[in-house]
Amino acid sequence: MELEFWSGAKDLPVWGFLIRAFIVYLYIFIVIKVLGQRSIGTINPLDFLFGIIIGDVIGNPLSSGDIPLAGPLAAATLITILHLGLSYIALKTPRFRRIIEDEPLILIKNGQILKKQLRRTKLTVESLLMDLRLRGTSDLNQIDYAVLESNGQISVIRKSNEDMVTPRNSNLPPQPPKGYPSVLILDGKVVHKNLEKVGTLSWLKEKIAELGFKEIDEIFLLTIDEGGQFYYSKM
Repeated sequence: MELEFWSGAKDLPVWGFLIRAFIVYLYIFIVIKVLGQRSIGTINPLDFLFGIIIGDVIGNPLSSGDIPLAGPLAAATLITILHLGLSYIALKTPRFRRIIEDEPLILIKNGQILKKQLRRTKLTVESLLMDLRLRGTSDLNQIDYAVLESNGQISVIRKSNEDMVTPRNSNLPPQPPKGYPSVLILDGKVVHKNLEKVGTLSWLKEKIAELGFKEIDEIFLLTIDEGGQFYYSKM
């Protein structure tokens, strides 16, 4: 007697779908064990694409009873073998690893935002600031390096205590809370909506002159926090 849950049937009974679900779950469990354990934060784009393809291939027999189960499982096995082979070659061959895995990209270097790198990664300043806030680093003056890793996350290297002037190491009085920074200049242009909350255009020109700039278009990014502290990055 032909096994309907394996070969498929137009009117596959419920028990057939249940058996298929058990087989697929067991298959995925084995694949995960074979490929090795990885945390969600370390998944690279190739792993993400592999997961989507596998889910699509073996997911069809779970929704359509007339599709045989053998074909999707065989295709998924081949894809798994290819992915495992690529991962092994990348592990053993650094040159090949650069092809299938993106190299980390420096977005902030020595406290300065690299405009060309932002354009290369199609990352806006707003998205960069949001990611930095999610890392608990809203004060750009504390950042030495920010790197876009191969898994798409941004890692932050803070300035050392010797490089940062703080009330504790300089005998200065305690500073007011820094709060949420506002962008005053972005890509050489004034953000008037934010400027109206803290000062006037003439006030802004005075401040950038104190920072050593003659014109607004010399500045790529200028922010001010609620404590009145500025951060700037040159064009």
